[in-house]
Amino acid sequence: MSDIIQLLPDSVANQIAAGEVIQRPASVIKELVENAVDAGAKHIDVAVVDAGRTSIQVIDDGKGMSETDARLAFERHATSKIRKADDLFDLHTMGFRGEALPSIAAVAQVELKTRQQGEDIGTHLSIAGGKVTGQEPCACPEGSNFMVENLFFNVPARRKFLKSNNTELNNILTAFQRIVLVYPEIVFRLHSNDAELLNLRACGLRQRIVDVFGNRLNQDLLPVKVETSLCGIHGFVGKPESAKKKNAHQYFFVNGRYMRHPYFAKAVMSAFDRLIPQGEQVPFFLYFDVSPKDIDVNIHPTKTEIKFENEQAVWQILNAAVKDAVGIFSNATTLDFDTEGKPDIPVFDPDNGASMPKVDFDPQYNPFTAPAPSSGGTGHPSRMGSEGFQASQMGSEGFHVSRMGSTASAFADFDALMGGASSASFNHVPSSEPEDLFPQEKSATAGTKQVLEEKAPSHYQYKGKYIMTAVKSGLMIVDQHRAHIRILFEQYQKQLEAKKMRAQKVLFPESLQLTAQQQVTLGQIMPELQMMGFELTSLGGSTWSVNAMPEGLDGINVMDLLHDMLDGVHATGDEALQKVNEQLALTMARAAAIPYGQVLQNDEMENIVNSLFLCGNVNYTPDGHKILCILKQQEIEQMLGE
Repeated sequence: MSDIIQLLPDSVANQIAAGEVIQRPASVIKELVENAVDAGAKHIDVAVVDAGRTSIQVIDDGKGMSETDARLAFERHATSKIRKADDLFDLHTMGFRGEALPSIAAVAQVELKTRQQGEDIGTHLSIAGGKVTGQEPCACPEGSNFMVENLFFNVPARRKFLKSNNTELNNILTAFQRIVLVYPEIVFRLHSNDAELLNLRACGLRQRIVDVFGNRLNQDLLPVKVETSLCGIHGFVGKPESAKKKNAHQYFFVNGRYMRHPYFAKAVMSAFDRLIPQGEQVPFFLYFDVSPKDIDVNIHPTKTEIKFENEQAVWQILNAAVKDAVGIFSNATTLDFDTEGKPDIPVFDPDNGASMPKVDFDPQYNPFTAPAPSSGGTGHPSRMGSEGFQASQMGSEGFHVSRMGSTASAFADFDALMGGASSASFNHVPSSEPEDLFPQEKSATAGTKQVLEEKAPSHYQYKGKYIMTAVKSGLMIVDQHRAHIRILFEQYQKQLEAKKMRAQKVLFPESLQLTAQQQVTLGQIMPELQMMGFELTSLGGSTWSVNAMPEGLDGINVMDLLHDMLDGVHATGDEALQKVNEQLALTMARAAAIPYGQVLQNDEMENIVNSLFLCGNVNYTPDGHKILCILKQQEIEQMLGE
């Protein structure tokens, strides 16, 4: 038998390695920008065309490479950061395995222009499909300029499975943000198809977070800082009121490297137990400083998963640090230093004795003495109160005894107590029959009970949250907020499908500040927003003017509504774009639905219940939450022991 095991050609081996490291255009940007950071760059510019499909360019002002280093950098496992195996456990840089550049060159056409500091001439290197096609001296600025074109040109299957341009651009933004949040001292710029998406100045950490995610986040950040012998943790967590059901910004960084760590995420969220609704999340930006010997960053091809030697101890430190930050915020009191118009409190002087203040009062004043009764009064107070007052004071033992004793002295005391009170102050009930307590029905005799039953409400509201109504099988309980979401969702969806949403011009247009990702998403759904009735005009940069909105959104914060729409579409990606009308209708329905705690009249509850049962799905909201349940008659009888 012939041998069947063979060594793979270098070209095939490089493409396999590229499959592990380079998954999409965002992977290329991550590797090149991290290399620029390791090179000591202070300015890094990234430009993409067609979300990286056509070209990716990364320019930095770092220390650059010599002619020999430029050539060796594209060889597999060529690195300047590792000399022996022990160096793997003492890493202080981003890249170290020497796989990024050869992996990129194996699946794209790459041009590199680089010049070292102090050199007069740089190097121009061209590589396609892993093979060097040219190398020559050139004039170029200090630093490095990488141009990556036609990604996956020689692996059509990989290129075919790339997502839409908008999705890939969102992935690029995500990878870019994970780096810029670690290095606020570096200036970063990102362009897409010649349009500027991000222009981040050198600043502090908090300002960098605000520059990336918008000013809305600034007021919700709580500082976290703790130093222990095991690790140091600093950064920010969101206030409890900043919690969201999804798309909360949550970032962990270890020694300047982004990581995913669900176990540590639970440590953060457990600090918010009973402070936020179940299922919601708060944003956090937390940075760990750990000895490189206590972690292993080499367990995942993209290095986004990191193994800690003392995970349980770090978990407890993290949890305590977040609890401390939230506790300080909760216990902080607001000091009012505005003393204008307030009394001046004298300083205590033990030499000057304080005298007891004098209180003036009228010893002849009788609170039960009233003016003489008006001429319009009818009847004697004692007669009016003998039964009417007793009826309203069923729990008053003294009046009950007086009534039972039928003594004249008791009513005389009552007359003396009430003095000259007007008879008009009491509800006069001439008869002791129960139905006579309702004067408007006193003309009815045999039909009184029937009238009262007709006026009794058919629905009851419990704690401003649930509508309860009797049905044939028992007691139906309806969540008023979720029911209204379902009703409005189907109404908005029909209007969107029929293109019947009307625009309402606003008297004073508001400014809408968007993050880079929201701007990308806005470009995707702008036609749908215009069809809904929104009219947005660009004011330049990341600012838009809202000139019109759909009718029926009075009382709703339109800025928050638009932010929620854009975040919702971004969170669900291409899937949401296929059903963008559903996503927008759901967001509008959530914003316009009656809130918990709103007191409803019987006719309003009747309208909600009737409208709910005209919907296509009465049991669940569009996002899968249960709307109603029925407590069966048999279950009620069992609970009561019948």
